[in-house]
Amino acid sequence: MGAIKVDKRDSVKMYRIRKLLEDLSRKRGRGTELISVYIPKNRQLHEVISVLQSEQGTASNIKSDLTRTHVVDALAKVIQRLKLYKKTPERGLVVFCGALPPEEGGPIGSEVLETYEIDPIKDLKQYLYRCDDHFHLDILRGMLRDDNAIGFLAIDAKDCGWGLLLGDRLEVLSQTGSGVAGKHRQGGQSAKRFQKLREMELTYYFNRVGKTTQELFLDIHKVKGIIVSGPGPTKDDFLKGNYLEYRLQNMVLATIDSSYSGAEGVREAFAKSSDILSDFRLVEEKKLVERLFMDINRRSGLAAYGMNEVLGHIANNVAQTVLISDDIDMHRVVSTCRRCGKERLAMVERSKVIPTKSEFASTPCPSCQSEDMQITEQDIIEHISLICSKIGAAVEIISGKSEHGAMLSSLGSVASTLRYNPGHS
Repeated sequence: MGAIKVDKRDSVKMYRIRKLLEDLSRKRGRGTELISVYIPKNRQLHEVISVLQSEQGTASNIKSDLTRTHVVDALAKVIQRLKLYKKTPERGLVVFCGALPPEEGGPIGSEVLETYEIDPIKDLKQYLYRCDDHFHLDILRGMLRDDNAIGFLAIDAKDCGWGLLLGDRLEVLSQTGSGVAGKHRQGGQSAKRFQKLREMELTYYFNRVGKTTQELFLDIHKVKGIIVSGPGPTKDDFLKGNYLEYRLQNMVLATIDSSYSGAEGVREAFAKSSDILSDFRLVEEKKLVERLFMDINRRSGLAAYGMNEVLGHIANNVAQTVLISDDIDMHRVVSTCRRCGKERLAMVERSKVIPTKSEFASTPCPSCQSEDMQITEQDIIEHISLICSKIGAAVEIISGKSEHGAMLSSLGSVASTLRYNPGHS
């Protein structure tokens, strides 16, 4: 038995890919003119270019003039991008390209050709070319799913619970009562008869638990490891009796002594399994948030929270590790006067980005009254990641769906541990 090793991934990179896929999923072409190309890691680029050039010839038969132009232009753009690579990247390459209408809408013919190149986070093994009214994203979405699932089995003689740790989420899957009589016999029964009946009930219960465990952890969820917990010797008796299917028996990472079984036992086992699951992202997030709250509660001056306060500490090179909830969905919109350089800044939700940009664009510079404005917008996590990289501060993206993500959200979704107490400087 030992700790299962899980590849650690850059939480910022994972966030960027996830957000990009969310953005791409909302994009639609006027017709079937959006190109999706998945190139496996060992596929020769010249072969792919040859296929795409052939598709250009086929596209010339499209009846609609506008759709034909868009498809031919998109294919030409993809071919142009692929020719910049000397060879296929190590894990493969994904390219999306197509003529897309402006975000704020516009008439037919106002589409702009956009190209997206993505370095997949896992080895890409499948070749795909599609021309459709949307981008094909399922293969990349599949890569974001953490395939290192861990099962939890919390058992004693009274009840049993099953849980699943998958990526950043712990879920209680099921629980059941045992139906086994207590250790104290009722009147009218001999001690031997009572003990024999109880052993039969335990055997039936253990067989039932073994079957359910196989269904949940092999047939449905296909876990990579199991942690068994519970009070007393019941968990050990269950394992020694070989009630688990042999593949599951070989997956047992550890047994944990706990105060509870059932659903509560699953949560308790997770809380006690940090060392075993040291490479799991949810455990990493738990440690980061708990350290933050420890510094806050100790009033050590080594923690800060709230957007303005954290940004101030980053600007002063005081921030050490910035924690951001992945569901913050805030954007930074900046209007810069091209004449005098005066800036106006707004922090808004994604849904308000376009109205804010329109408002900035239609409002003269408050300093020189010039109407020549440059408007830029950026996802707030991207902005914080960029400025933190300049001062050597770490950025950790915390899942908003987790218990500790909710704790971070209560602080305004942004917080930071600090290099030193700025109040003592």
